[in-house]
Amino acid sequence: MTLTVRLPLRVEQELARYCVERKVTKSAAVKQALDGLLRNDAGGAKPSAYELGIDLFGASPRNDEEAVDIALNSKRLLREHFRNRKG
Repeated sequence: MTLTVRLPLRVEQELARYCVERKVTKSAAVKQALDGLLRNDAGGAKPSAYELGIDLFGASPRNDEEAVDIALNSKRLLREHFRNRKG
């Protein structure tokens, strides 16, 4: 399908810079942007703050039992961690 879109000069310049830096065509960049926009908007639900930052958080517990252990024993676990550090 062919689609014609009028872009403000600023957006056109930013798109051109983006494409040069990443070595992609304008069509490919627009397709990727639309795909991301439509995928994120599926169902009308916006991602939560947790979903937006999940890749930035540290390791999470493998199961509920481990999560409870961390919560109940955080002081002991931190003490053990820092005692075992070498350096």
